[in-house]
Amino acid sequence: MSLSRSGFDLPRSSVKHDEARLVALLGDVKSRTDEIRDQRFVSQDIIEELKSVGLYRSLVPPEFGGTEMHPSDLLRLIERVAEADGSTGWVASFSFATKYLQSLPVDTLRKIYADTPDIVFSGAVFPPQPAKSVEGGVIVNGRWGFGSGSMGADYIGVGISVEGKDEFSDLPLMAVMPASDVKIDPVWDTIGMTGTGSHDLVVEDVFVPKEFLLVRGAQPSIDTPAYRYPSLAMAAQVLAVCGLGVARAAIDHILSIADKSKSITGAPTLGDRSNVQLHLGESVAKLESARAWMYSSTDAAWEEISAGRELSREFNMQLRLASSHAGRTGAEVARACFEMAGTMGIFNKNPLSRYLTDAMVTAQHAFLGEGTFINAGKVMVNSPAVHGYDVL
Repeated sequence: MSLSRSGFDLPRSSVKHDEARLVALLGDVKSRTDEIRDQRFVSQDIIEELKSVGLYRSLVPPEFGGTEMHPSDLLRLIERVAEADGSTGWVASFSFATKYLQSLPVDTLRKIYADTPDIVFSGAVFPPQPAKSVEGGVIVNGRWGFGSGSMGADYIGVGISVEGKDEFSDLPLMAVMPASDVKIDPVWDTIGMTGTGSHDLVVEDVFVPKEFLLVRGAQPSIDTPAYRYPSLAMAAQVLAVCGLGVARAAIDHILSIADKSKSITGAPTLGDRSNVQLHLGESVAKLESARAWMYSSTDAAWEEISAGRELSREFNMQLRLASSHAGRTGAEVARACFEMAGTMGIFNKNPLSRYLTDAMVTAQHAFLGEGTFINAGKVMVNSPAVHGYDVL
């Protein structure tokens, strides 16, 4: 038995993916979780298959060959990948990152998408490193952490600061360059999401033309609904659904062993234990409630944007708050499943140990952590939130 999906899993747009190919990919990913964990990155052949099902072209403008998928459909795809493997879902979530390119000049976007819309963009913003201003651009040097998915990227962006350049916004400034210009130092060593390849990025004396500098969160250079959707809200959403996918996998695992798992003490099988029955019911209710809020908020936001209306500060806050709640709920549900399994859950060969740590790491992300609830409260009482939280 497995947890059935809700009505929010019905397609919201006419953009279709190859379901048979996606199912085959998810099966392959699930069978390779140990490989992904041990090597600490997602293999390139999996990245290529993620491209083939349309993830990386999902927010690219149609004029560059993109599909401009409904954001709820994109989130559902990422959630399903995370259900197969949390780290792969995390890397798949950065299919959204091409949206950060929206503030680049149109001619620069044409160069990036000249050959294919299936471009993988990754990178790291913090801490911004000083860049030297030269004629026509900047010289970039530095090291950045948390470069998730960079090992499979075509382009990489890094956070920089340029002293005395008034034309640059106080929003984060990124220098975009071919991935071949960046060295990856494999330092990623964590308790969860171990296969995301979130290693350090090292750049040494790389010239980046001015037209390849972007302001993260700035107004887009092309007016499309996907580009008008708030970038930082979506950045939180694509991570939150990773936690939801992992939590769903944890529930499904408990259901799959409920009538088989026997205790060495002679206790009843999991499915016959009243505490397991109780916590299963609670966990499904929590998970589906969190999903319903996040997807309904996304659908409503897309409807507003598609109609040409701007989202209010409060509307944007709803997207952020629903995402943070989803991330926290995913961690709560995964922990509940881990506890239901008792002693057997502590072994590394038991997938529940991975579901637990992957979901906990997701909820720890700065876009989903405790501070985001504080900022939501600030918006509610009309107080200034932390800079960037409610950027539209």
